[in-house]
Amino acid sequence: MNPVQATITAPRPRRAFASPAPPRQDACLAAGLAALASLIAVTLGTGRHPDALGWALLLALHVPLAWRRRAPLTALTVMIALIAGYHQLDYNHSAPTAASMVILYTVAAGGSPRRTAVIGVSVVALMVVLKIDHGVAGLTVTFQITGWIVSMLVLGGYLRVHRENAAAALERAERAERTREEEARRRVAEERLRIARDLHDLLAHSITLIGVQTSVAAHVLAADPDRLDRTAVARSLDDIAETCRTARGELRTTLEVLRDPGTPDARGPLPGLHGLTDLAKAAGVTAELTVRAGEVPPAVGAAAYRIVQEALTNAVRHGGRDDLTVRVRVHEEEQAEGSVRALRVRVTDDGTGGAAADGRPPGFGLVGMRERARSVGGTVEAGPRADGPGFEVSAVLPLGETR
Repeated sequence: MNPVQATITAPRPRRAFASPAPPRQDACLAAGLAALASLIAVTLGTGRHPDALGWALLLALHVPLAWRRRAPLTALTVMIALIAGYHQLDYNHSAPTAASMVILYTVAAGGSPRRTAVIGVSVVALMVVLKIDHGVAGLTVTFQITGWIVSMLVLGGYLRVHRENAAAALERAERAERTREEEARRRVAEERLRIARDLHDLLAHSITLIGVQTSVAAHVLAADPDRLDRTAVARSLDDIAETCRTARGELRTTLEVLRDPGTPDARGPLPGLHGLTDLAKAAGVTAELTVRAGEVPPAVGAAAYRIVQEALTNAVRHGGRDDLTVRVRVHEEEQAEGSVRALRVRVTDDGTGGAAADGRPPGFGLVGMRERARSVGGTVEAGPRADGPGFEVSAVLPLGETR
């Protein structure tokens, strides 16, 4: 499975005793503790052996343990009442101890620290009230049992905190995994968009140039067959071959990225302002280029290159004139009262307009230019020229604060 498409299938952790355990487990525990209490009642401990009423109370106080995790407070209340009656009749005092410790542990493991503390104080206070008539011996037993009560409550509280911490850690891990997956999906989407822009810029520009050069060759062949200008035809064919080689090289680079995304260097150096001269020469029309800018960040240079490339492609495709002239101006300027530098890219032509003007549906060119500019924090405006016929593309690409 692709890591980007993988989904988390692990169940969410549950809080301790948040949902009922299988009734059979607690019922078996209750039966086992009842058997242990019966054995203790006839062999160990202090107090008299249970009679019929004593056995009834001893066995009955174990019954609520079958619901100890589904209704811990109810089970505790019923058991306290039965245990208090059992001890007041002076039956074997050691027999109910195990059941008492289990229900106290259960309440502490499933409740809040405040509730656990209140229950612990209440149970100890009830013991003091019941044993106060037994004098010093009764109070001594009370303090001994208090130690067991506190131990069970602390153990239950510790395990509850441990389970909650483990559940929180697992939830944080799941949340981090979801975040990583979302980040991976976002990066994949951005990479797909970048590749789509690269393919569009490359193929649209190359195919347009090939079309222009082919038209030149066809025109030379058809103009005067008896006086064929072999030099012009050969030049056009050479230009077509060179355009194909360039397009094939860039396409191979893009495909290498698709086949092996783990090699970022496969893309090669980014195109930049240094490539605008060759771009203007290969435009297929009269192109006037003026560049007045120093070193710019590679991402900004690549965005400017692609914007000019797409603007030239659109001008050649939609200019509507054989003697089309395209002017490209690239220069630095200051924005926001001189505190921020920006690279201004302006491409104008004297053709008949854009895609809307010649009746063709708009493509992805303008969208791609705006995405290129937005990727470096810039903007692009495109539309018919205000000072004459033709089309104009103007981009502002931030370079950072002035020093």
